[in-house]
Amino acid sequence: MKIYEFIIELKRPSYRFINWISQLMYLLSVVVFWMILFQKDSIIPAVLYVSIIGIISWWIYCIILEKKNQHPFFRIGLLIAAAGWFFIPNGKWMTCIYLIAAILEKQAKFPQEIAFGKEEIVFNSFPKKRFSWSDLNNVILRDGIITVDFKSNQLLQKEIQSGSTAQDEKEFNEFCHLRLKESLTV
Repeated sequence: MKIYEFIIELKRPSYRFINWISQLMYLLSVVVFWMILFQKDSIIPAVLYVSIIGIISWWIYCIILEKKNQHPFFRIGLLIAAAGWFFIPNGKWMTCIYLIAAILEKQAKFPQEIAFGKEEIVFNSFPKKRFSWSDLNNVILRDGIITVDFKSNQLLQKEIQSGSTAQDEKEFNEFCHLRLKESLTV
């Protein structure tokens, strides 16, 4: 396991659209499960009742988290809905859609970070992107904004999640300056 001297968490974007889609999928599942319960040839009603109660319970929990300004993850409710769809005749394709949505929601909400070590810089995207210090012209952190200047004429500028002090910025910038200087001599 590599140890990185600095890990910078980038500011999280608004997940409003992703949350809205997840809640729309919740609503669709609850309505369909409820309608199927009243059909004569209904499947095992206990499965649908458990699915409806599970989805609604997790939905309420996520709403409470949003009210507390925390980031809710809707994937548990999506997995419960996928289980409900699995027991519905011809619902296997919806099971796949809900499973994919649960997996993608986790990946979409994964915090973006940049790790700075002595040998490399790693972006925790999917897949991970690794760069050596020799691939960079400059790296600087100032006023809560990180700037990474690549030799390939790419420029990355992102706001960081938490505020940094002047001392933190100075320490980080000195570390990066030293690494860049050393990469030129190699």
